[in-house]
Amino acid sequence: MDLLQTIQLIVDTVLLVIFLIVAIGIISLIFVDKKQHQHSILRNYPVLGRVRYFFEKIGPEMRQYLIQSDNESTPFSRKDYLDVVKAGKYKSRIGGFGSRRDFNAPGFYIQNSIFPKQPNELAVDQQTKVNTKVYKLDAEGLFSRKEHREEASVDPYMLTDEHAVVLGANRKHPFYVKRLIGQSGMSYGALGKNAISALSKGLGLATTWMNTGEGGLSDHHLSGQCDIIFQIGPGLFGVRDEDGNFSEEHFMKKANNEYVKAFEIKLAQGAKTRGGHVEAEKVTEEIARIRNVKPYTTINSPNRFTFMENNIDLLNFVARLQTLSGKPVGFKMVVGNLDMLYSLVADMKSTGIYPDFITIDGGEGGTGATYQELEDTVGLPLFSGLPILNAVLVENGLRDDIKIIASGKLITPDKVAIALGLGADLVQVARAMMMSVGCIMAQQCHTNDCPVGVATTDPEKEKGLVVEEKQYRVTNYVVSMHEGLFNLAAACGVESPTQIKAKHLLYRTENGEIITGEQYVNRMYKALKEVS
Repeated sequence: MDLLQTIQLIVDTVLLVIFLIVAIGIISLIFVDKKQHQHSILRNYPVLGRVRYFFEKIGPEMRQYLIQSDNESTPFSRKDYLDVVKAGKYKSRIGGFGSRRDFNAPGFYIQNSIFPKQPNELAVDQQTKVNTKVYKLDAEGLFSRKEHREEASVDPYMLTDEHAVVLGANRKHPFYVKRLIGQSGMSYGALGKNAISALSKGLGLATTWMNTGEGGLSDHHLSGQCDIIFQIGPGLFGVRDEDGNFSEEHFMKKANNEYVKAFEIKLAQGAKTRGGHVEAEKVTEEIARIRNVKPYTTINSPNRFTFMENNIDLLNFVARLQTLSGKPVGFKMVVGNLDMLYSLVADMKSTGIYPDFITIDGGEGGTGATYQELEDTVGLPLFSGLPILNAVLVENGLRDDIKIIASGKLITPDKVAIALGLGADLVQVARAMMMSVGCIMAQQCHTNDCPVGVATTDPEKEKGLVVEEKQYRVTNYVVSMHEGLFNLAAACGVESPTQIKAKHLLYRTENGEIITGEQYVNRMYKALKEVS
């Protein structure tokens, strides 16, 4: 037998074995499926039923890459995703040929000035360059992309001192912010250590802040030496004793940390007006120690602080933390019950106790895990709730004392500019930051099975996320976003994004009517006040 015949025999044998294995597998599944009682379709159509489940499983991926247009899909479209990734990887937001926006749909537009500001007329601090790394595309084929990474020293696009936003101006330790965009609350536990470390280091290079989320402060948050807003959720993770009660001792350990600049009491977030939830397999020994809970036990924090039953309880807790720490203290909320919002602000005014800032999240905000009914329906969207909160504070004479931080799908400079125009002083971003460190929107955050190592504590999955590589994408994204904000400020004819107001916005209604941003705010506030 010659060599070719030997090879042919081996190939035939291998194919026969494969055929027999497949045939035996199919026959076995037929017998198994015919006997099971759980799935009707498998009892009647065992082979086609398996094919159906296969396509059902890969359906989201097929739609995302092959079927849906760039502007379809939720919670973010393919275009949204690419806008973030391009800014982070290439520090670029440049496109060609024309916009893919649906200009017939209702939405906001930014009023451009006939005489925009020149670059040298902008109030921008470019003194200290940001040392980062950006990718350059060499060639792109059907199955591969050739690119290389280069070191780069880029303009930071910082706010100047006179335009810096100050949280807690009357506190012993105010928080001076020269960035308009920071990271929203994402806990260690919901995200893995590599993701948190990459975010911290990237944000540190960009000189902006990160919010810890309600899961406590870890060494990974501190690894980049960035500014920290420590979030306190109803579970009191990181500031609780063994019985789950608030601990001044643990709180002061956080307050005395030089990188912790402010505290945020979490009343609610957009997609999760309930308490937090972390699956047991995510609660490692380290995470349990940071949160002061039992390891490998599912965590369900309360949907409110058990010691808060009314506005005065909340305000007294705010005052207590302000006094203890000497640092800014605010709370995070979602605008929903308007009567309760009016009552809360009225109690602030009557007692003289108020937070240094209020973080407002829209109902479109995201989370690692929540229930469908809360995710889809509870709480107003950001561009509805934000102007209402701003108007209520103005009406009660408290707006100058309380800063507003907005969050809720503000992933591009134009969305941030609209939020600034509707009353925000600062903006926090979460999911775009996740995309910057590798998130592909697999929507497996709640399963601990994130395929790219972002929303998981599985050591094997986490290996896919290389901190040194991803940290620069975070830096580039933040810097690129601020560059875009200054571009928009120049287009509006103002010297800084902090000067973008409602008067710089236009809104196109569903019937094609054009109204100003101020009219939009007044109409909404008037209508909702009548309802309440």
